[in-house]
Amino acid sequence: MGKICVFNGPNLNLLGRREPEHYGHRTLADIETEVHRLAGEYGVAVDFRQTNHEGVLLDWIAELTERDVLIINAGAWTHTSVALRDAISGVKALAVEIHLSNIHAREAFREHSAIAAVCAGQICGLGESSYYLALRYAAEVLCRAAENHEERRC
Repeated sequence: MGKICVFNGPNLNLLGRREPEHYGHRTLADIETEVHRLAGEYGVAVDFRQTNHEGVLLDWIAELTERDVLIINAGAWTHTSVALRDAISGVKALAVEIHLSNIHAREAFREHSAIAAVCAGQICGLGESSYYLALRYAAEVLCRAAENHEERRC
């Protein structure tokens, strides 16, 4: 069975302190704890990471396989990084783009996502629930794949 990777980009380590009117008061560690708790309920494992270095994120993505599911909050790189778009496109892992805030209701430069076209979907504007909804979807995808390959069922 594939794995679920939740990769977070720049400045998400500042959650809880940085612009709480947009991103809320919970920290990334708080969200990670809840993601792992929910993953346990769904019977899946999660690899949860954050980096402020784009090359590191690109390297992590390059390690994914077609059996994996990527949940990505790319932060500001969402709007600027062709390299990130190409990395996601270059691996065959299913990707789900997430954002805490509604990127379509903020500054004009945030409305464009360089990665949306290579992701299965986008969840934004729902605060930390964006993570939990994406995790549920990812778990369902992995469980369906496992059933199709007659592996351990979730």
